[in-house]
Amino acid sequence: MEKLALDSGDIRILKVLQDDASLSIAEIAKQSGMSQTPCWRRIKKLKESGVLKQITAIVDREAVGLGFVSYAFVKLTVPSRTNMEEFDRLTKAWPEVVICERITGAVDYMVKVVTEDIKSYDNFLRNKLLNSELVSDVQSRIVVSTVKDTASLPLTE
Repeated sequence: MEKLALDSGDIRILKVLQDDASLSIAEIAKQSGMSQTPCWRRIKKLKESGVLKQITAIVDREAVGLGFVSYAFVKLTVPSRTNMEEFDRLTKAWPEVVICERITGAVDYMVKVVTEDIKSYDNFLRNKLLNSELVSDVQSRIVVSTVKDTASLPLTE
């Protein structure tokens, strides 16, 4: 994706949206220091250019019974292009996986897994992750406390 040149008005709008995307155009414009029509046009441009991928709600995972978080560091049996593409496809289909990133180093992937409890994680680990012939090793790190969790990016004007 080509980097889009954002001006200070675009950045102000993005900061407001990152804080609360449920605001009306009128309120976003007010908080961004501009009138409604130019604000609406900028938001439309940001969506069309792909800067705004989606506007969504962030659900409190514990409030819906998903209080267990683990990071699984996954090593593929053979880290070939075909195997990586297949593993990518698998993780996209597993609802327990909320983040999957291909990384460098001793392992191939870092996967953030959210489940109800450790028993549910064990089921995911045994029946999905380790059940795949693509995976040779998994090292899990269980989250004991979340210090910071934000979807916001550090935008600067």
